[in-house]
Amino acid sequence: MPSNTRPLLTYTVLVVIVMVGLGIILAQLTRGYFINIFEQRIEVESQYFATYLENYTEDNDINEDDLLEFSAQLNTGMVLITDEGNKAIDTVEAIPLISEQEKQMVMNRVFDEEESNREGKLVENIFYYPIELDYGSTQGTLILLSPVKSLTNITKNIWLLIGVTLLLGLLAIFFIGFNVFSKYVRPIRSAASVATELADGNYKARTYEGHFGEAGQLSRSINILARNLQEMTSTKGMQENQLEAVINNMGNGLVLIDEKGYILLVNRAFLETFGGEGTDYVSYLYHDAIPHTAIHETVQKIYMFEETVSETFVLPVNIDRKHLEVTGAPIFSENKKWKGIVLVFHDISELKQLEQMRKDFVANVSHELKTPITSIRGFSETLLDGAMKDEAMLEQFLQIILKESGRLQSLIQDLLELSKLEQDDFHLNIENIGMQRLLHDLIPIVQQQADNKGIRLNTTLEEDPFVQGDSSRLKQVFMNLLTNAVNYTPEGGEVAIELEELEDHVKVSVKDNGVGIPEEEISRIFERFYRVDKARSRNSGGTGLGLAIVKHIIEGHHGRIYVESEVDNGTVFHVEIPKEFTQN
Repeated sequence: MPSNTRPLLTYTVLVVIVMVGLGIILAQLTRGYFINIFEQRIEVESQYFATYLENYTEDNDINEDDLLEFSAQLNTGMVLITDEGNKAIDTVEAIPLISEQEKQMVMNRVFDEEESNREGKLVENIFYYPIELDYGSTQGTLILLSPVKSLTNITKNIWLLIGVTLLLGLLAIFFIGFNVFSKYVRPIRSAASVATELADGNYKARTYEGHFGEAGQLSRSINILARNLQEMTSTKGMQENQLEAVINNMGNGLVLIDEKGYILLVNRAFLETFGGEGTDYVSYLYHDAIPHTAIHETVQKIYMFEETVSETFVLPVNIDRKHLEVTGAPIFSENKKWKGIVLVFHDISELKQLEQMRKDFVANVSHELKTPITSIRGFSETLLDGAMKDEAMLEQFLQIILKESGRLQSLIQDLLELSKLEQDDFHLNIENIGMQRLLHDLIPIVQQQADNKGIRLNTTLEEDPFVQGDSSRLKQVFMNLLTNAVNYTPEGGEVAIELEELEDHVKVSVKDNGVGIPEEEISRIFERFYRVDKARSRNSGGTGLGLAIVKHIIEGHHGRIYVESEVDNGTVFHVEIPKEFTQN
């Protein structure tokens, strides 16, 4: 059943019940009233009939036809039953509304009942009244029978009246109910429906405002509330999206912990640092979700001292280590009530690495400079102490001083070169370069060094691709790689150089079958002053800066360099250079 028609139907059923009940009551009251009237009338008529019968008995001129006429005039039939059970008088036939069966039914009821209960009663449509008569030589019971069809007609009229009244009442109820429903119930229901939608979060719901009175005011208030909620939700949603975007795109990890120690929020940077998903942390106690004692101690200090605390700790990640600085601060509400704490994690691994590189660089430069300077100074002092008078010793010491000064000059030159390459304004002289010709120009220079060690130098330079780059810098790259290959290949070994043209870049590979590089050392060979075999590198005359320079030059050409190596089986350096140089 539609909810809109339920009140109207309820009122209709209620009115029908009331009207039917009222009709029953009126019918019963009318019936009782008319029965009382009949009783009074029959009681009076019984005396009249008794007097009439006495006269009838005494006056022999009155015949039976007169009795029938008399009964017909009064519309009341008479039946006189003597004490002997004989029927002395019967005028019922003068009353056409009383049938023989109805008369017999009344007779049976009268004589079946006890004497004391003989009183006027209504049987179906006939009212009978028994009376005891004692006149002359005749004693018996006079029964008066009167049809009461009028009572039935009156009852029908009453029900007809009630039916018409009920119909008019229902029409009035429908008319009034429709007006009430349209003006009051419908707007209230519409407002209630909109309020339910608002409670469910649908702030776009609206109700019709064309009503008057309190219902119209309610509809307008509901719509104003809905608009305000929609604006507040929209503003709140924008703020939440902005806040979420800021938090998730922070470069630093962030954790929000409530006053009970449960994690409320973690951002993307935190998950990238510590791993896992947001569900692995949110709604868990911080000491259960974050398995790092240093963080636990930081949180406990914040809870204890209620002030900002900063700590540094090392986070192991696979084979690497991250240096993190965690800064935690307490959160208080406007009324200074404790709300929780916020932790911000700064990844300072690069700073630590740069700091370590600076320390290593200073230490390496100091060490590399100290060795030749010490040698030059020592041999100079020896010469000054008298050794220069010995020509053989003088020549030997001067050769050592020359070698060490050359080494010192080479080191300083490489440092200046590396410093120049790392400058922001470093400039390459870009030109079209034939890679086959460039590599052919380097072969004679390296060939002599290779011949001195009995090393075979193989070249595969069948293709002749062109690239855009700085020819002098690229010669420096491949000269360094070829020299290293020869230096780290034992006598009788082999060094190969291959040139390959690919779709959008050129690949040059320098391969040797020398000592090789341990796998754990490969990632560090491009660091300054880093040497895999420090004794061999120093004896070869290297400064430890060559590969660092090579890497910077290749990156300046937007290319890449990578290494494949196996200990005692040799090393391959792959250099990939784009064919077209794109200026940043």
